[in-house]
Amino acid sequence: MTMTSRIPSRLLSLAFFLISIPLLSAAEPPWQAQWIGTPGETPGAAWTCFRKSFTLTEKPSAATARIAVDSKYWLWINGKLAIYEGGLKRGPNREDTYFDRVDLAPYLREGVNTIAALAWYWGKDGFSHKSSGKAGFVFDLEAGASRIVSDATWKATRHPSYGKTGEPHPNYRLSEENIHFDARLDIGAWTAPGFDDTSWQSAATFGIPPLAPWNQLIERPIPPWRTSELLAYENAAELPKVSDGQPIIARLPGNLSISPYLKIKAPAGLTIDMRTDNYKGGSEYNYRAEYITKEGEQEFESLAYLNGHWMIYTIPPGVEIIDLRYRETRYDTDHIGAFQCDDPFLNTLWMKARNTMNLNMRDSIQDPDRERAQWWGDAVILMNQILYTCDARAVPLIRKAIDNLVDWQKPDGVLYSPVPAGSWDGELPMQMLLSVGEKGFWNYYIQTGDRAAIERSYPAIARYLSLWSFDENGLAVHRAGGWDWGDWGENIDMPLMENALLFQAYHAAIEMARLTGNDADIPGYEARRQRIRDSYNKVFWNGREYRSPGYAGKTDERGHAMAVVFGLANPDQWPAIKEVFAREFHASPYTEKFVLEALFQMNEPEAAITRMKTRYAKMVESPLSTLWEGWGIGAEGFGGGSYNHGWAGGPLTLMHEYAAGIQPTSPAFATYRVKPQLGHLSKINCASHTVKGLVKVDINREPGRFLFTLTSPEQTLATVHFPLKNQGHRAIRVNDQALWRDGKSDGEIPGITPAGESDGWATFTVAPGTWTFESR
Repeated sequence: MTMTSRIPSRLLSLAFFLISIPLLSAAEPPWQAQWIGTPGETPGAAWTCFRKSFTLTEKPSAATARIAVDSKYWLWINGKLAIYEGGLKRGPNREDTYFDRVDLAPYLREGVNTIAALAWYWGKDGFSHKSSGKAGFVFDLEAGASRIVSDATWKATRHPSYGKTGEPHPNYRLSEENIHFDARLDIGAWTAPGFDDTSWQSAATFGIPPLAPWNQLIERPIPPWRTSELLAYENAAELPKVSDGQPIIARLPGNLSISPYLKIKAPAGLTIDMRTDNYKGGSEYNYRAEYITKEGEQEFESLAYLNGHWMIYTIPPGVEIIDLRYRETRYDTDHIGAFQCDDPFLNTLWMKARNTMNLNMRDSIQDPDRERAQWWGDAVILMNQILYTCDARAVPLIRKAIDNLVDWQKPDGVLYSPVPAGSWDGELPMQMLLSVGEKGFWNYYIQTGDRAAIERSYPAIARYLSLWSFDENGLAVHRAGGWDWGDWGENIDMPLMENALLFQAYHAAIEMARLTGNDADIPGYEARRQRIRDSYNKVFWNGREYRSPGYAGKTDERGHAMAVVFGLANPDQWPAIKEVFAREFHASPYTEKFVLEALFQMNEPEAAITRMKTRYAKMVESPLSTLWEGWGIGAEGFGGGSYNHGWAGGPLTLMHEYAAGIQPTSPAFATYRVKPQLGHLSKINCASHTVKGLVKVDINREPGRFLFTLTSPEQTLATVHFPLKNQGHRAIRVNDQALWRDGKSDGEIPGITPAGESDGWATFTVAPGTWTFESR
C-alpha cells in the first residue's frame, strides 16, 4: 500500500478536540448510519477497506462526522489522509465502544467526493482493550444539508496484503498483532478518488447504533494524536543507498512513538523486517513489522506505532534504498511546563521524566511497550507530571482514567486496573487505595476543580472502601485482592503501607463526601481513620523505626515514607526516620517518590536531593532518553526491566512542588503556596501549568543577596513563604520597594499582604501579577 498523502494539520487536530468535549446538556442526535463490514464471520484479526463516493452542491463550512470502529481506522477524503489512527481502544466500560467526532470540512469540496477508510480489527482481548468479538465500522457525517452515512451503498473488501507474521508474536498482554504486508497482493491506489472499485462487494450492514456487540457509543474524551509529516532520521546522510544485508540502524532524536517508512527498488518476494531497539523492552516481545516486496520501485509505511530510540531495518542485500523515514505520533498537547536549575543532574532527570511521560500518554496513561496498559499506581505518579508540564488538552486523559476505573467496577464493589481490559481483572488493593485517595482522585480535584469527576466517582469509592475491615488492634485486615502486590523488590513490610494507604484514602473520602453532600458518611470514615491513627504508632513503632509484628525482613523505608507523607508519623520521629532513609534502599522507582517526598516534608531538601542523585544515577548517566521500571533494565530491572515507565518520574513532581515550592492549597489553584526548598541549589527557573495559567518562579541566590520572582496568573491568590533565616537576611524589598524588616512591615505595597514570620520564613499573600522579592 502506498502512502504519499500529507497528514492533517495541527489546526484540524485542535478542531477535533474542541468539538469532542461532551456537552452534557445536549442530547446526542440519533445515529442514521449502520455498522458495516464484509459479509461472513470475522475469525480473527482483519484489515478491511471501505469506499464511498457522493456529491455535494457546495463546499461545506462545517462537516461533523461521528466515526466508530473496533479496533482502529485510517480515513482518506479525496485521496488525502484526514485521520491517522482514529478510534480508541475499547471500551469506556465492559459493554460499550468509543466514537470519534471530527470536522472533515477542510477535506471536502463542491462536486464529487470520495471517502476511503482502512479498518483494523484486532480480534482479541488484551490488558488495554476489550474486543467486541466482531469487526465493524460506522460513519455518520453531516455536511451542510447533506447526510452521508455508512450503509449498503458503500463498497468493502478485505485488504489482501495484510496478514499475520510468523513467530514470535507480541506478548499475551497486547491486543495488536505485528504488521505483515505483502506488496505482491496489493490492490493499488485504492484511496484515490479515481480508483475502480466496481469489483468490490457491497458492504454488509449490521444495524444502526446502539447495536450489539458494540452497544452504546460513547464520545472519545481525548484529542486525536499529533501526527508529523514523514521525517528524516538523525543519521540520514549515513544510511546506505544499497543494502548489504546487515541491520540498518536509523537513529531517532530520542525515544519516540513512530511509524516507519521505506522507499526502495527491489525484486519481488524479499522480506524486510522493521523493529526498534525496544522490540524486547520489558524482556518480552513487543511489536515489529515485515514487508514482502513486489517488483520495482515501491514505498510502504507501517501504520501501527512502535517506540524506541532507533529503527532497525533489515533489508536483503542488493536492494536499492531510495529513502527511509519515520512519522511521529503522540498525544496532542504542548509541553509548556519547565524546570531548570544550576545542577545539571536534576535538569537531565527532569527532562528524562518528561520524555517518559510523553510516551506514556496514548489511549490511556500507559507504558508504550510490553503492556500499553493503564495501571493506576502508575497513573497516580504520572498525574502531576502531566498537569504541571502539559497544556489543558492533557487534562481529559486523566479524567478518562478516572472514569475508566469507576466504570469498570465489579458488581461486588471491587475496583481494579488496568482497565479498559479484556484479559485482566485482578485487584491490586494497594494501588487502588492510592488511586482513590489524596494523591489520586482527590489530587485531581484540587489541581483542576473538576467537581463533576468527584460527584461521578464518589459512589464507587464509597462501595470500595466498605470492603475493608479491621482487626482487634484497630488496624486493617489484609486484603490480598487478585494480586497481592505492594511494590517490586524485597523487604516489603506490607502492613505499614496498607494501613497508611487506607488512612489517606479515608481522608480523601471525608473530603469527597463533604463536597458531594454525603455528610452522613463522614463520621464512619473519621472513626476508621482515628482507629488507624490510634493504633499505627502503638503497634508498629519500636522507638527507632517502624516494623510490623511478625515481619522479619530488613527495615522497609517505604512504609516509613508513607507514614510521613500521610501524616501518621510525628515530627519527633523524623530524625530516626531520616536515619532509616539514609541506610535502607529497597523501594522501586514507584515507591521511591514517597521516600523523597517524605524527606522534603521533613524539611530535609539536601537529604532528598542527595538520595535522589544516588538512586537515579544510572538512569541519568545512561544514553537512554527515558526512565526505567526498575533501577536497572532488562535482567537488572523489575517486571521485565522496561526502560519506559512513567512511575519513575516522581522527581519531576517533587522539583515543582518542593524545590520550586509550588503547590495548590484549594481547588483549581484558586489559592496556592510557594515555599521553595533549595538544598544546595542556587538557581531555579520553574514554570508549572495550572488550570489558571502558568505559575512561574525564578530564584537566584548569591552571596549577600536572594532574588525571587513570582509570576502569578489571574484569579489566584498566592501565599509566598520567603526563606529569610536560611539566607541570614533581615529585610525584604518587592519590586524595589521596602516591605519587611526585622519581623515586621517596613512599607505598604498594593497587592501584597504580610502574614507574619515563623521558623525563619516570612509569609505574604500575593495578588496576580509579577513580583520580584529581594532580600539582603
